[in-house]
Amino acid sequence: MLASVRTFTLIGVEARDVVVEVDVQSGLPSFSVVGLPDAAVRESRERVRAAVTNSGFDFPQNRITANLAPADLRKGGPGFDLAIAAALLEARGELPEGALAGCALAAELALDGRLRPIVGTLA
Repeated sequence: MLASVRTFTLIGVEARDVVVEVDVQSGLPSFSVVGLPDAAVRESRERVRAAVTNSGFDFPQNRITANLAPADLRKGGPGFDLAIAAALLEARGELPEGALAGCALAAELALDGRLRPIVGTLA
């Protein structure tokens, strides 16, 4: 299943739109983040896994791919955590299809599922 959520990344002081697409397919369990993520974004896999599990949801034992589009734009920081987690939950059917349409999500996830603020939201 596939789901997408809007978020943003900062280039200097300019906010640029990013679409987080999450695809959950059968196959060997894996969780990949693609689309020029920096180290903090790649680490979001672990924060998302812990936050989803500790929030009472089952983390899928499937092949998960999170694409941050556009792929040619560098993405940095932990602000993608919430968008990745929300798209994952929608792709799994935990959220109604289209529930995130018209929303832009940006926050760091604590391991217990709480939201942490990020820099750049004013931009």
